[in-house]
Amino acid sequence: MRRQPGRVDVHHHAVPAFYRRLLEDRGLRPGGVDVPDWTPEKSLRVMDRNGIATSILSVSTPGAWLGDDPQARHLARRLNEFCAGVVDDNQPRFGFFATLTLPDVVGAIAEAEHALDVLGADGVALLSNAAGSYVYAPEFEPLLTYLHERRAVVFLHPGELPAEPAPGIPSFTADFLLDTVRAASGLVLSGALEKYDGISWILAHAGGFLPYVSHRILLTMIRGEHKLSQAKALVDRKRETKRRLDLLRRFYFDVALSSSPSALPSLTAFADPSRLLYGSDFPFAPAPAVRFMRQEYEETAIDADLRVAIDRGNAQDLFPWLARKELLP
Repeated sequence: MRRQPGRVDVHHHAVPAFYRRLLEDRGLRPGGVDVPDWTPEKSLRVMDRNGIATSILSVSTPGAWLGDDPQARHLARRLNEFCAGVVDDNQPRFGFFATLTLPDVVGAIAEAEHALDVLGADGVALLSNAAGSYVYAPEFEPLLTYLHERRAVVFLHPGELPAEPAPGIPSFTADFLLDTVRAASGLVLSGALEKYDGISWILAHAGGFLPYVSHRILLTMIRGEHKLSQAKALVDRKRETKRRLDLLRRFYFDVALSSSPSALPSLTAFADPSRLLYGSDFPFAPAPAVRFMRQEYEETAIDADLRVAIDRGNAQDLFPWLARKELLP
């Protein structure tokens, strides 16, 4: 009997040994956890055990910029060349999102061009905020303009909030989710999402809690409009609500660490079903956590066609090369 095509994991991190050592030497703990000991072989074992055919690699927070622009440019290039090498050695098991250098905008544009045109990156990874400035900040507009013109896919991953973490709560537990909601809300409210509509944005972790608070964002949108528009929203509530929420539904959402019986229904009730993607968050989610969340996902009742779309169909539409490969784990 023919095996079913495997999943496409768009939220899968690369942690090269040289990068892990650098973070450890600086005492950095991404998300408030130890930097995992990772190799491509470990990824392949987790993928095979969880029905994942292909993973799109990305570097998690803190990315390449650690306070120095020249160092960030050197580190981003080294990380991207490493990921490109993993892809070349393991086709078609991996793709990758390029690491950039924000808040260094000039370096970020140069590295995006090199990664997309020379290294064959599938898109770029950006952190929700870079040195406290969120991705929609005016100073980042040249990069967004470039990515818009390239019709690029942007994987938006949370970073540390520009504030002290709450005592006893690792930042990945809650702060990461708020960081994503801040960035996504800002892209909408600033007009950047519409202005740079050539960008396909993937929000990590089901958009944080964006689906749950979508109507709060809606009310914020209405609050900033002129009175005639506000009155129209009340008179024709359903149509006007849908029109505004459809803007939020332009985002893609991965289900990494968000495929539970409580979170997944909220996401599927809100999001465009053609913009839902599978994600594991390995290795920051260790192998037992990946298995646990995969089982939660498989046991949560959703439409069979939607599950196929989340597992691989939507990713194949976003990354056409996947549809040309035998996606068997």
